[in-house]
Amino acid sequence: MMVMARLSVKKEALGYAQRKDESEQACKELCGMTTIDELDAAILDRLAARARAGVAEIATDVGVSRMTVHHRLRRMEDEGVLLGLVPMISLTAVGLPVQALVFLEIDQRIMASIVQGLRALPEVLEVRIQAGREDLLVRVAIASLEELQGLTAEIVAIEGVRKTTSTFTVATPVPFRVQPVLEKLTRDAGWGRSTPAPA
Repeated sequence: MMVMARLSVKKEALGYAQRKDESEQACKELCGMTTIDELDAAILDRLAARARAGVAEIATDVGVSRMTVHHRLRRMEDEGVLLGLVPMISLTAVGLPVQALVFLEIDQRIMASIVQGLRALPEVLEVRIQAGREDLLVRVAIASLEELQGLTAEIVAIEGVRKTTSTFTVATPVPFRVQPVLEKLTRDAGWGRSTPAPA
C-alpha cells in the first residue's frame, strides 16, 4: 500500500508538472513572451553597453565560451528577444533634425493597408498601434517643419486615415536605452553579480 501511494503521488506530481509546463508554454505563445535567464541578461547587458562588442569579447566578459554566447544570441534572435543589432544613428547629423509624432485616427477595418501605406514612406521610422482615442502613433524624421507639413499631407492622403495630430520633439534628454531595465530585471530576479553558469 505504501508503494502504491508513493507511485500515485509521484504520478500526480508528474501530471501537475506537465500541465504547468503546457500552461506556461500556452501563455508564452499567446502573449508573445519568452523567458531569459541570468546568462541571457548578462549577454544583453554587454550588447547594450557596447553594440560593437564581438562574441569573443562578450564571452570573456561573462566568463563562458564563445560557442555558448553564439548559441544564446541565435536562440534569443529566434525567440524574438533580440531584434537585431542596428546602429544608433544621429538623425540630426545626417540632415534630419526634426523628429515628430503623428497620431492618427483611422478606419480600423483597413488598418493593414494603412500600415502598408505608412511603411512606404521613407520618413516613417516607426508605427505603433495605440489603445486610446488615436489608433496609430507614427514617429517620423524630417529636415524641416515645412517638410512635416508635406509629409502630413501624404499621410492624410492614405485611404482610411480620418484625422492626424502632430507634435514635434524639441530635445531628447533621455535617449533610447535598455540597460536600466536589464539591471532592474537582474535585481528583481535575485541574480548576483557573479558569473552565471552556462546552460
